[in-house]
Amino acid sequence: MQALNTARVRQTAFATTALAAALVCASFAASAQNVLIRNATVHTATAQGSLENADVLVSGGIVRAIGRRLSAPAGAQVIDAAGKPVTPTLFGGITEIGLEEVSGEKSTVDQTVALGADTKEMTVRPEFDVTLAYNPDSVLIPVTRIEGIGWTLIGAGTATGGSIVAGQGGIERLDGGADPIGPRALFVRLGKDSLGLSGSSRAAQWMLLDQLIDETRGRITPDNHAALLTPAGRATLQKYFGGGGRIVFGVDRAADIRQLLRWSSKHQLRIAIAGGAEAWRLAPQLAAAKVPVFVNPLSNLPSDFDQVGASMENAARLRAAGVAVGFSEGGASHNARKVRQLAGNAVAAGLPWADGLAGLTRVPAETFGVAGEVGAIAPGKRADLVLWSGDPLDVASVALQVWMDGRAIEMRSRQTELRDRYLHPDNGLPRAYPLPAGR
Repeated sequence: MQALNTARVRQTAFATTALAAALVCASFAASAQNVLIRNATVHTATAQGSLENADVLVSGGIVRAIGRRLSAPAGAQVIDAAGKPVTPTLFGGITEIGLEEVSGEKSTVDQTVALGADTKEMTVRPEFDVTLAYNPDSVLIPVTRIEGIGWTLIGAGTATGGSIVAGQGGIERLDGGADPIGPRALFVRLGKDSLGLSGSSRAAQWMLLDQLIDETRGRITPDNHAALLTPAGRATLQKYFGGGGRIVFGVDRAADIRQLLRWSSKHQLRIAIAGGAEAWRLAPQLAAAKVPVFVNPLSNLPSDFDQVGASMENAARLRAAGVAVGFSEGGASHNARKVRQLAGNAVAAGLPWADGLAGLTRVPAETFGVAGEVGAIAPGKRADLVLWSGDPLDVASVALQVWMDGRAIEMRSRQTELRDRYLHPDNGLPRAYPLPAGR
């Protein structure tokens, strides 16, 4: 029923914006990099905030200026936004886009390493880097991109025969390129979902993490019979355990988050939290420690004992305390485009609108070290932009046009092709549904 309702909403949105989209798409060439977007409501996701009746000038794939009555350079494509919103392309959350094609077909799933699966032994391989398997030709990319999602953090997952330290991932722009941008992030999973990797004990998770600290700092030598790390694994963890790269902890329960704050402070680690269903209960402590939290605002009911305190006001309470809040829905690779619905629900539950947009732009960009390239509209940043039919946090709005490095992306995907196949009776293919009487 939810899928049907979503389809109806989108069908209505397409019908109401089709003319505007056609006018916009007709005004520029797909390969253009010099663009002037006039008369837009520009949500910069910076300290400038939102600017009405503003122009955005793009040259060489870079945003050059934001202002009013800007002059277009020779040969630039000029688009009249007619007051509609323009934002940076949005963050799709922590996903497996490009690593997972069909979740039920193992040969197309590549986000976990489980070298000890046959022996049922835990193998700790933090040097595992999922970006090496990223497929820029994944059909999930255009499906996601035409919805205004321009980048995502692809993350490593846990599985039997692996460990609570899942491995590394990085930011991928959904522009068809193969290489990640920015630094890598390390993924660690705590709580109930990883009990099978830690002897069915939460306490053992901290025991194992402390051992890894000892190994990276030489207190347990590589030739010790109890050592867990390979030489490459030790070298990898040294980058993170020295206060370097960002470590993303998947954790929900307040008690586990409290212990995480103590442990990370002791070892001077830079961490972020993904999930955090009960994070609001420790909002002041998270703010003081400057730990960003990527929440799913739809987590409301206690689906398990790690989420008894889940609340739709989680994001609003965290932000009110000064926590940087982003958005992500676990395992949402095929539905990453719905992340703006998450932000919209957080706004409906009390989060200020500007913070809802920041959770899809500036916050993840700053958290994962790519704020110099994406996550805002400002001079010098990549011209990864979206023109919307209306409020980007409203599911009734659609992306009219997406630009990546100033290039207009073809607003077509497998899903739009299927839609067109079955909606148009003159294409020689069978319709999805019979025509109404008299038509």
